[in-house]
Amino acid sequence: MSIRPIRNDDDHRRAMLEIERLWGAQEGSPRAERLEILVTLVHAYEAEHHAIDPPDPIEAIRFRMEQQGLTRRDLEPMIGGRSRVSEVLNRRRPLTLPMIRRLRRGLGISADVLVGEERRKAAG
Repeated sequence: MSIRPIRNDDDHRRAMLEIERLWGAQEGSPRAERLEILVTLVHAYEAEHHAIDPPDPIEAIRFRMEQQGLTRRDLEPMIGGRSRVSEVLNRRRPLTLPMIRRLRRGLGISADVLVGEERRKAAG
């Protein structure tokens, strides 16, 4: 298989099969170089055509709460009093920079995720 641009899903599938065949090639060998080039092409194609949107900040907080068995009360030191936590989780109040910093430290959620756009849930 000659190395060609990946322009569609069929090209992507063929490149993935070739990567699988080359996997484990000895470093520095022509097979390893071919593998490296194919991986780079596949990565570029996937980033352009199958990009994953970053998570919604509020959904990320809710997910982490569920993972760690936390309650809204556990968020009070990071967000503020009970009503403030409710406003944030119900999307009536945006996260502030100090909240983001405390949530990053307290929950281990990336600041990039917490700063991201909140997606409003469709009514209904």
